[in-house]
Amino acid sequence: MLRFAMILSVLACTASADPARWRSAWPETDFARTTIDNWSEIISGGPPKDGIPALNDPAFIAVGDEARLTDREPVISLEMEGHPPRAYPLRYLMWHEIVNDVMGGVPVAVTFCPLCNSGITFDRRTDHGTLTFGVSGKLRQSDMVMFDRETESWWQQAIGEAIVGELTGTRLRTLPSWMESWAAFRDRNPRGLVMDQPDARRNYGANPYVRYDSADRPFLFDGEMPPHGIAPLARVVRVGDAAWPLTRLAQAGELRERGVTLSWHSGQASALDSARIGEGRDVGNVRVRDPAGRDLPHDVLFAFAFHAFWPEGAWMLGD
Repeated sequence: MLRFAMILSVLACTASADPARWRSAWPETDFARTTIDNWSEIISGGPPKDGIPALNDPAFIAVGDEARLTDREPVISLEMEGHPPRAYPLRYLMWHEIVNDVMGGVPVAVTFCPLCNSGITFDRRTDHGTLTFGVSGKLRQSDMVMFDRETESWWQQAIGEAIVGELTGTRLRTLPSWMESWAAFRDRNPRGLVMDQPDARRNYGANPYVRYDSADRPFLFDGEMPPHGIAPLARVVRVGDAAWPLTRLAQAGELRERGVTLSWHSGQASALDSARIGEGRDVGNVRVRDPAGRDLPHDVLFAFAFHAFWPEGAWMLGD
């Protein structure tokens, strides 16, 4: 059973999908500009605007000084040439979902949507200037709707595109980052940095979505289930508009298809399984690289979310 599920469900059902009701909380959002055909696609996830507080300019500590993380705990790793690699632990992103940071002069947004298991890093620079993102409290297809504080436009996290407001249709550039275990990051980057624990009252290290990734159906989702008999909460590795079932990659260890190389090795805990994040079952570590060995943007998300946002996408099922 999911913690808080009943409370969130009640709150979600009380929120009418009507921009007229939203304007008091969103006075700067231009609801006349949108790519959404049906406002009922957007629902409340429970918390209000900024009820899940995004983080800005987080503090970092040296890898060797980190004593809270367990070996298998997942982190989002971000590496840029000429700069110490950085790890963003999911034990913090679980409660904040967005980290606005700057690395090597590049403004970035490190994002994680627990309901889709979607962890993506974006370049915050656009033709309209550098944006700072917050958590709207809204969901679409069970995926987090972000907002920028400069125009209060709403953004779909899974695709990095503005779907409501002044910046509707603008897309963010996705940066190569990946989920891996703390031990994998630490051992590869002994001189790297890891985000320090935020100064907030949260039960960091706990998973508020116990056994969610073993559920029969996604939470707050009434869309179409994925094809080919794939379980809706099965993990898939998405590269562009193609998805590889994680089970297939784990069995092969390495796949070379569609001009990319996907690799898997064991050792990363699911953040959405056990009550303590670091004790979740092993879902393994994934890397995606191009023929020159460079890391590529990708996401390891649930199958239902891939099908929802890439309904015509390619399912890489093998023979």
